[in-house]
Amino acid sequence: MDSASPSRASVSEAEAFLERFPDVEAVDLILHDGNGVARGKIVRRRELLAVYEQGVSLPASILGQEICGEDVEATGLVWERGDGDMRAWPVPNTLKPVYGSEPARAEMLISLYDLDGSPMPSDPRHVLQRQIDLLADRGLHAAAAFELEFFLLDNERDANGAVQPASDLLDGRYTGATDVYSMDKLHGMLPLFNEIYAAADAAGIPVENLISEYAPGQYELTVHYRNDVMQAATELMTLKRIVKQQARAQGITACFMAKPMSHCAGSGMHFHVSLRSEAGENVFAEAEGEELTPALRFAIGGARQRIAESMLIFAPHANSWRRFVSESYAPIFPTWGINNRSVALRVPESDAAARRIEHRVAGVDANPYLVAAVILAAIREGLDESIDPGPETTGNGYESENSDPFMPDDWAAAIKAAKESSFLENALGAGMHHTFLAVKEAEYIRVMRAIPEIDYELYLYTV
Repeated sequence: MDSASPSRASVSEAEAFLERFPDVEAVDLILHDGNGVARGKIVRRRELLAVYEQGVSLPASILGQEICGEDVEATGLVWERGDGDMRAWPVPNTLKPVYGSEPARAEMLISLYDLDGSPMPSDPRHVLQRQIDLLADRGLHAAAAFELEFFLLDNERDANGAVQPASDLLDGRYTGATDVYSMDKLHGMLPLFNEIYAAADAAGIPVENLISEYAPGQYELTVHYRNDVMQAATELMTLKRIVKQQARAQGITACFMAKPMSHCAGSGMHFHVSLRSEAGENVFAEAEGEELTPALRFAIGGARQRIAESMLIFAPHANSWRRFVSESYAPIFPTWGINNRSVALRVPESDAAARRIEHRVAGVDANPYLVAAVILAAIREGLDESIDPGPETTGNGYESENSDPFMPDDWAAAIKAAKESSFLENALGAGMHHTFLAVKEAEYIRVMRAIPEIDYELYLYTV
């Protein structure tokens, strides 16, 4: 380990990479902000060792920007600090070749630290790491996986200005049908999916099954369950980047909006999580013939209790809220159940060793580091306080009466709930809590100032 690096990144990693890939000419240095947007810079091959030895200068304001990259002064990360530099350091084991790049290039994740080496509080990776450390204090660690839902869209809008599904890459065939689980839809996009699998392999990401989902042009990829929740979140972020890049190379758009089509289901980012002991045993696993373990019930209870005030993390954008519609596979109540896809917290049918919680609330537009952080904080609280989850929801969860505490109705209510939540402040840390809220309030003002086309359609000539 190099003593200069607070991230524990070793120069030997870079040296080995450069020796193995002599054709790599440049490296993308990627830092994810609170919105999950990849920001950073490109360095040349000859600069890479210096990044490991000295870090790279980046301003604190890079983590205080709204979705379009505009500074948000209310974060306190811009002029109050004189927009001064901090130091970004490599995230160990994330230096990977970029598949199919010409000339050859690589990419690497970086994380932001203060000049004294302390973690920058508004860096999402540090937020999740803090929750990992708190679980470790209990002798536990989280194993996890994310599901990735997305749309493949034509680059051109239809005659009405709406987005439309991309035609099959194989032969140009077009369909606007839902066709959930259709093999023909998968085969029509094989030129893209083959490249996605190859790029994921090059990045060391074990992508598994692929399905056509419950909307025209919608698909889902799953990633192998990991014993390290940070690795699971990191692989999800990298996979999103891969899907975007490969779709763009094929002349279509990979869309990670929560709800791009008004008449169809939106895209979720279901989070599967279990807790393991220091011996590697799943503490959620029950003995044969037994009911759910107390640990699993209390974890569900904590997660359920904190859904409402955490909704700004799970649904961070204006568009996020269009996804929550009855019987659309997006939960509208903080319910739980076994083998039930209409609830917010599902216990999948599985053998006991694989027992886990599937948290189904977050949209694919959410930041997986922050999603995982607040869920782990809620689960830990459930274990500490032995929180009972209440009765299981059976049947149609959209008709459930077991809905207390109620989820916010819209984005504004979610911002208000997040601002007032001491739990969320503790889960995120005061720095990220303040930064994230400031960014969301700035984005809310931007959206509310814009006049949508529907306003003209309804009111221009009628009132």
